[in-house]
Amino acid sequence: MRPEADPDKSERREAAPLSEAAFTLLVQGVLDYGIFMLDPEGFIISWNAGAQRIKGYTASDIVGRHFSVFYPPEDQAWGKPQWELETAVADGRLEDEGWRVRKDGSRFWANVVITALWDEHGVLQGFGKVTRDMSERRAAQHALTERRRLFDHLVQAQETERRRIAWDVHDDSIQAMVAVGMRLELLADRVPPEHAAELQRLDASVREAIGRLRSLTFRLHPPGIDRQGLIEGLSSHLDDVVAASWQMAYSFDHHIDREPTPETAITIFRIVQEALLNVHKHARATRVDVRIGSADGGLVTRVVDDGTGEPMSQDSTQNHFGVIEMRERAETAGGWWSMHSRPGTGTTVEFWVPNPLPTPEPEAPVSEAP
Repeated sequence: MRPEADPDKSERREAAPLSEAAFTLLVQGVLDYGIFMLDPEGFIISWNAGAQRIKGYTASDIVGRHFSVFYPPEDQAWGKPQWELETAVADGRLEDEGWRVRKDGSRFWANVVITALWDEHGVLQGFGKVTRDMSERRAAQHALTERRRLFDHLVQAQETERRRIAWDVHDDSIQAMVAVGMRLELLADRVPPEHAAELQRLDASVREAIGRLRSLTFRLHPPGIDRQGLIEGLSSHLDDVVAASWQMAYSFDHHIDREPTPETAITIFRIVQEALLNVHKHARATRVDVRIGSADGGLVTRVVDDGTGEPMSQDSTQNHFGVIEMRERAETAGGWWSMHSRPGTGTTVEFWVPNPLPTPEPEAPVSEAP
């Protein structure tokens, strides 16, 4: 009968020491990294399959040549290869990212680590060099940066156009209607009493139209949105519009780790503004709660009302202009947007947008080697 294993003793096989041959096999088989050695002068003395895949040289092509062949002419001209070796000797290792050159002359963006190798007597035996092709990651980062730059330009262009329209409406349409209202008041004092009542009704209609136009200009370009940060801008909007104009109770909770860029702040402001307008028009709510917090490298925002919570149908959601605008703003910024309702419990609009650092100045273009 086989004895039962002792549960207090874990079975563990003693690992045999890795032989030099096995270690060499391991290094030679790595494909994602170029791993090779240099002698103390910088000449290549070993070469693995990953180095061949990344740089295009076979071992017979490259062993015995100086590693400076991988550097662009401009780096060779100022002595960068020798400087890297000297730095590795002085500091023990060097890590660098920059352009390198393949066998066919094409350039790729590489992460390079050079480690000085010493024997037990402190004599330099050479260098270990590990290279990784980072071209795809760099291209993805540049694409993201370019997308962000285009998004910023789009937001700025939209806000400029909104500002222009608001000014045009204020300086032209509203002023013209104010003048009409003043003329109606003068006429009301000069016409017979049986016509004065009609003029007063016309004057009231003009005043209502002026009020709607002023509300439009405020929604197009709220005062101070360019000068205030996100939190102050939303606080002012909630005080002036939700509380004062709509007579609705609200709460505003915010915990953000840093102020977003102006473009991100405007995007969040506009989505919240539209969500609040939908609450006012459709929800029959008495209260709305707005929360903003940092999450996953961005800002998550929730607008929750206590209204009827009547869910929109799929077709009406897709065709509702305000919903489309909110979703497109969030997704254009690289984020997401959702809305969910339950009858009798209100509606929640929730969205997340990234909160990147300010976009750096673009690098000078580097031409490909012939």
